[in-house]
Amino acid sequence: MPQPRKYHTNAARQEAYRARREREHQIVLAAKGLPSLPAIASLPGWSRWNAAFTAAYAPIACNLSEMQDYFADGSENWQESERGEEHQERMTSVEAALDAVAELIR
Repeated sequence: MPQPRKYHTNAARQEAYRARREREHQIVLAAKGLPSLPAIASLPGWSRWNAAFTAAYAPIACNLSEMQDYFADGSENWQESERGEEHQERMTSVEAALDAVAELIR
């Protein structure tokens, strides 16, 4: 015996599919803590972009803090070695990236 039709037309089936996809998309955005984009495509999504920049700032700042603690805990010989200098260069790069993200946050 055939299964009864859930949707009477293909258009109704497509509409239900699109609604399910939109709900899933909103759930993913909510899990990331990002607001949705404006309904009008020509309006900028500053609130969403700022939320993403703010979310990116925290882990970079945490990594920088850990890198600084790691460097401070190292011996003087290691700090002055090639690896210690390379670590300092990386910390400088991370600081620059953190400053660049901080400039994006409004």
